[in-house]
Amino acid sequence: MRRITMPSVAVLLLALGTGCSSASSEKARVAEEPGGKAGAKASATKGTDGRPVDIVRAAVAKARATSVRVDEKIVLSDGTRTYTLSIAGPFDMARDKGRLSVDFPGGAVDHIDEIFSRGRIYLTPMQPAVPKGAWASIARDKAEAHSLLRAPANDPEHVLRQISAMRKVTRFGTETVGGLPATRYRGSLDTATLSLGLAAKARRSLAEVHEMIQTDLPVFTDAWVDRAGRIVRVRLTYRSQTKSAEVTMTLASFGQPVKAIAPDDSLTVPVKSVGGALPG
Repeated sequence: MRRITMPSVAVLLLALGTGCSSASSEKARVAEEPGGKAGAKASATKGTDGRPVDIVRAAVAKARATSVRVDEKIVLSDGTRTYTLSIAGPFDMARDKGRLSVDFPGGAVDHIDEIFSRGRIYLTPMQPAVPKGAWASIARDKAEAHSLLRAPANDPEHVLRQISAMRKVTRFGTETVGGLPATRYRGSLDTATLSLGLAAKARRSLAEVHEMIQTDLPVFTDAWVDRAGRIVRVRLTYRSQTKSAEVTMTLASFGQPVKAIAPDDSLTVPVKSVGGALPG
């Protein structure tokens, strides 16, 4: 197997534009899990036969059937520089609404706010895409990610969809998350799952890598499940000799009310796509 150090991986991992764009891009068709979102939520009430993969899927479904507090950290490195983004806020996955704050210290744009509501995502500031004080507005199902392990516009449910597709899942011991014990499960993601939500250019780069190495990219996943059967932390990790990407998302405050009100239409500007370091 060839070492994975080719430029296409750098494109996938480090597409950290310093600004935000509204240029048009090809829509990536994201395949939902069998039964769609409604099926995933309904499965939260079903038991498992004790297989690690079923335990993780049931725990994800349980999270997607309620509201949570999201705290996420994304760490990307090209071997010489390290970039860290932080994403946090309340999100009601059952009602498809939430608020996120995204921070990228040192970036040309170091902070944006996002609101998920009415089937759309609203982002600000998004200069030069939209006027100062306005919100970019994009249909949630049209948003795309432009680099590996990023979720479209930081959508936390996208991360959970990928975790539900973990393969070769094994139990990896018990640890403490948020002061409480949680069982850790480890697995991996295949190329098809990594492609979900990616924009056309990133999907082509991923396909080129897959063709070159003749196997899936070594992306490993961890999921922590608490004693109530809820997913409380997930982690996606890629590492090579020179590049790395790690996404860690912690879920807490289950079932709390979430207020996420879309901006007034007079303050929004519809866009065809969003990109850059902060939206992903």
